[in-house]
Amino acid sequence: MPKYKQRLKHFWHWFSHLKPFYFLVITVVLGIICVFALRSNNQHMEQLKQDVFQADKNNGNVQQALDNLQAYVTSHMNTNLDTGNGSVYPPIQLEYTYNRFNDAEDSAAFNANAGLYTAAQQYCQKQDPTDFSGHNRVPCIEQYVTSHGVSLKKIPRSLYEFDFVSPSWSPDLAGWTLLATVLSLAITAFLFSLQFVRKYLVEN
Repeated sequence: MPKYKQRLKHFWHWFSHLKPFYFLVITVVLGIICVFALRSNNQHMEQLKQDVFQADKNNGNVQQALDNLQAYVTSHMNTNLDTGNGSVYPPIQLEYTYNRFNDAEDSAAFNANAGLYTAAQQYCQKQDPTDFSGHNRVPCIEQYVTSHGVSLKKIPRSLYEFDFVSPSWSPDLAGWTLLATVLSLAITAFLFSLQFVRKYLVEN
């Protein structure tokens, strides 16, 4: 008999005597570890998400907190933060940062327009110094204000809304234990099937 057939026969003989119950226990243990690892991933994501909200509220380093959250979500499974599942709004909304930026734009526009009417009156008076009644000066002032006024910028809210998608599998504790659980489950099922076949052959 060729050597490779002898080795194959020896391996098959050894494999057929493995106890499927042992692999069933291993599968259960690995499954429990996997569940806790997935839960840990999700909990850490929630903490990083709260860090973003706190930085947004307290005017902290929002960009750094956002980068930390994105890096973690996109490299760990069970941390999904997408807009799916029937949700209308993205899960990350920087409401305070958005409002602060709007307030800054309002303040800049107000300061720019503060002396606009004075400048308009002076300009129009020079254009028609004989109009003491102001009949012709009013349209001039209105036109000057319209052409020189600073309008508010419309800030898209979408610039302050984010969602991140986690991978289906990641090379971390959760990912590796998931693979090990699936492999152990497959071996368990195979051994139980093998045991059933052997028993059937013996009885028949």
